[in-house]
Amino acid sequence: MTPSEVSNLNEFAIRESTLAGVDDAEIAAAVERSVADCRDRLKNVLLIVPDFTRYHSNAGLISNIYYHLLKGSCQVDLLVALGTHIPITKDECASMYGDIPFERFTMHTWRSGVKKLGTVPGEFIAEVSDNLVNTPIEAEVNQKLWDGYDLILSIGQVVPHEVAGMANQSKNIFVGCGGADMINASHMLGAFYGMERIMGKDHSPVRKVFDYAERQYLGELPLSYVLTVTTAPSGVIHTHGLYFGRARTWFEQAVAHSQQTNLTFVDAPLEKVVVCLDGGEFKTTWLGNKSIYRTRMAIADGGQLIVLAPGVTRFGEDEDIDRLIRKYGYAGRENIIRACRENSDLRENLSAAAHLIHGSSDGRFSVTYCTQHLTKQDVERVHFNHMPYTEATSKYDPAQLRDGFNILPDGEEIYYISNPALGLWAVKSKFAHSPNDKYKW
Repeated sequence: MTPSEVSNLNEFAIRESTLAGVDDAEIAAAVERSVADCRDRLKNVLLIVPDFTRYHSNAGLISNIYYHLLKGSCQVDLLVALGTHIPITKDECASMYGDIPFERFTMHTWRSGVKKLGTVPGEFIAEVSDNLVNTPIEAEVNQKLWDGYDLILSIGQVVPHEVAGMANQSKNIFVGCGGADMINASHMLGAFYGMERIMGKDHSPVRKVFDYAERQYLGELPLSYVLTVTTAPSGVIHTHGLYFGRARTWFEQAVAHSQQTNLTFVDAPLEKVVVCLDGGEFKTTWLGNKSIYRTRMAIADGGQLIVLAPGVTRFGEDEDIDRLIRKYGYAGRENIIRACRENSDLRENLSAAAHLIHGSSDGRFSVTYCTQHLTKQDVERVHFNHMPYTEATSKYDPAQLRDGFNILPDGEEIYYISNPALGLWAVKSKFAHSPNDKYKW
């Protein structure tokens, strides 16, 4: 199919305002509808899908439906948009994607196997970042997208995000399937601009870079998006919205829906927040620090964040990043910026530097990681407090807590979050509505 034919795919949205959301039968019918007019012409299809850390996106079910719908008449391959994350295992794949054969999946590798498309110019970067950054950014994407597919469908969840503002759409291409320069530079651009100015919003500087690169360099691809808006109370996925189409307007509708669904406002800053990181999903602080990113706008100055992290075994998703985190730690914005200027190893891995900035509260509130695998020395060396997991859960038992405010037996009040990856929490009074910026920090 040509890009113009892809633009004529069935583009539509399904929204459900009830707590249960869209049921599996409705999802299956929507998937079939999306390719009804082109299904007979497809010979090979690429599904770009998220890794296990996006389990609650419901991309697993949607991808499984596409696979079985199309596999009888065409070849269906799947590319896992890992970004910098750990490759998905066979067991994780089966848990998330069901009976799709593991050999149909290719793992993206961000340090190799990418095609250079062109450059987002420094003048444009300066314009969208209020002149904070003016370094050109190379747009690089996994070579597999140019392997002659008739249709490429990028599937994933729209949800508040610390780098792009809102996750997915072209971020799934340029970061999930991107090269080192785009990943490093986009993360640092977001960090320099300030994630509290970005999270929960659409038109961030990073998103504008992705928009520019998509317009300039992806036009020849038969690419379209399948976007979800979900929640997962008690770990059960509820799909509230499905958006099919390449036009940016479908993403914008999904953003507005997610802003209504995944943003939680509190009336006053929270003194103590307890966040639980699922042991199968969160294995590093690289991911686990979503507990910091997504709650920082709700936590009071001098407040406490307690992170229950039973599955966290290391800091970085690969050895190089892990080494850098251990070396520099979450030392605060100014210290990390200075370390970048003075140390080539950090300067050459700007996504790690951005992550270190994001993961520090800059002394505004304390962060205590409660681990089973990382030692007290490990955790304190990167500038977090430490508490043994069993000691923490004897007081903050996830089985006894509910999302939101809880009063403990000793009378202490805490605010509990069972999965920080599924939302954004902020003090309501610090957001103001404006026509061009849904929520302005």
